[in-house]
Amino acid sequence: MQEIKKYVSDNKQRFLDELFELLRFPSVSADPAFKNDVIKTAGFVAEKLKEAGADNVEICQTAGYPIVYGEKIIDPSLPTVLVYGHYDVQPADPLELWDTPPFEPTIRNEKIYARGACDDKGQVYMHVKAFELMMRTNSLPGNIKFMIEGEEEVGSSNLSIFVKENKERLKADVVLISDTSMISMENPSLETGLRGLSYVEVEVTGPNRDLHSGVYGGAVANPATILAKLIASLHDENNHVTIPGFYDDVIELSQEERDELNKAPFDPEEYKIDLGVEELWGEKGYSSLEHTGTRPTLEVNGIWGGYIGEGAKTVLPSKASAKISMRLVPNQQSDKITKLFEEHFRSIAPKSVKIKVTPHHGGEPVVTPTDSIAYKAAQKAITESFGKEPIPTRGGGSIPIVALFEQELKIKTVLMGFGLDSDNLHSPNEKYDLANFYKGIETIPLFHKYFAEISSK
Repeated sequence: MQEIKKYVSDNKQRFLDELFELLRFPSVSADPAFKNDVIKTAGFVAEKLKEAGADNVEICQTAGYPIVYGEKIIDPSLPTVLVYGHYDVQPADPLELWDTPPFEPTIRNEKIYARGACDDKGQVYMHVKAFELMMRTNSLPGNIKFMIEGEEEVGSSNLSIFVKENKERLKADVVLISDTSMISMENPSLETGLRGLSYVEVEVTGPNRDLHSGVYGGAVANPATILAKLIASLHDENNHVTIPGFYDDVIELSQEERDELNKAPFDPEEYKIDLGVEELWGEKGYSSLEHTGTRPTLEVNGIWGGYIGEGAKTVLPSKASAKISMRLVPNQQSDKITKLFEEHFRSIAPKSVKIKVTPHHGGEPVVTPTDSIAYKAAQKAITESFGKEPIPTRGGGSIPIVALFEQELKIKTVLMGFGLDSDNLHSPNEKYDLANFYKGIETIPLFHKYFAEISSK
């Protein structure tokens, strides 16, 4: 451990400078305007893998953005870890809410502020530098492969094709991912599951053009009003989703499992203060930890229609739209939930409007085993690095390809994230603590060490 700490200490500024270079690329996969920047980011990641000591580094072209692959096989008989991450980021909008430019990383209060600082550039770059550390100190205990993609934020559709076509190349004993969070530096944790996702866009159309709200108001259905009513009806008075069949496949946790989950440190008052709210919200009968980890949800991610510019314009809009995401839990299936949503949304709409539902990307929920060699290795690594055994938790987010890895590569995943829930992921002023970044680089080599050791027993 001392050798690891010394290497990190000796190279801290260089590690940070390189991360800042990576963060300056506006690699927004959702917006075609940033296409060249996304491609340049892939080139930067590939170059840094080569410099760290990886062999067979390749920028693998897909129908979308490229996947960066690299490996170091020191002995085929030794265990192999497949490291997954992504170099694309969410859009930075709304730009006016950033305190500093989103693609000009800034340090304030020992935190890095930039889009992608935590999700996932900062976290994936920990693995590149941890690999470099192991190569420079001649301490790589097994084989390692890297697969770093550029479309995670838009559903990873081309990654699934790549995985299916490269099963032998990607053959490994475990997938290691740092794209999740922990409770805190004082209370490290390991996520043992992720929710799935169904993401749709809805459009409500009324009249064939925008109308004068004085001349036509009251005589023609207003799509914005209808949309608001439809969305409001998707939850009942107990904040329970009202779509028929939505909960049919949900696996209810036992009281013992619920009690264990709720042992994780959580202060609702601090939570409210951090978020600037006076009261928490959620499905009746469940705690906040259950709301964000083990219960399915339906949320509006964006809503628009009519005039939204400065000043007033008395218009009755022709159309109104919304983007809606549903987080899913075992045993729910994204395609089934998407279909149930569409059928229900159409059925509750009045005849005065037309409805269009466009499915976007989705993914399946996963639960990772806590009795596997890989989980035990992560547990030992965090215990040694942090001086405290990690708490098992359930993650509220989604990484759609985790289920794909299990299905196609027949291997499990370890979710060893070093971010915090308060890091403003997908929001303005995304951040990542310097301490977490460096601690990740220190901890990852320990995972490889213990995974190799336990696997050989």
